Amino acid sequence: MSDFSHYNNETKSVMVNVSGKAITERTAKAHCFVRMNQETINAIQEKLLPKGDPFEVARIAGIMAAKKTSDLIPMCHPLQIHYADVQIKLDVVKSGVTILSEIRLEGKTGAEMEALASASVAALTVYDMCKAVDKGMVIEECRLLEKRGGKSDYINL
Repeated sequence: MSDFSHYNNETKSVMVNVSGKAITERTAKAHCFVRMNQETINAIQEKLLPKGDPFEVARIAGIMAAKKTSDLIPMCHPLQIHYADVQIKLDVVKSGVTILSEIRLEGKTGAEMEALASASVAALTVYDMCKAVDKGMVIEECRLLEKRGGKSDYINL
């Protein structure tokens, strides 16, 4: 287990020691999609949902989730986020809502989990805001699109 950074010699989970790492600029982008029926899309477009505007509530929830990621995922380091953005758009062709999250910070560890948490919680919020009219929604395609900074970059747009 010595090759695994998240285990100690007794195979107990540990938070990785990042004290020796340099502070660098780090960014991450993530994506989620909420598939829904056409009636739900129509209700969003016509502003007829009982709980109000799902996009603005989900956008704020996504930003809040990015800031609270270390509270949600046990081995994540608390990070000082300098920028968090969540963009939510209706995709009539694919019959759903596309969510894009972007996180920027300067730190010793990356922002991937913050971006993924942000997109995921925004998707859950869209679900919550729309469930009164569509209980068959599916959250899918939750994935990291891009990570920059640190040892390596990852791009999967």
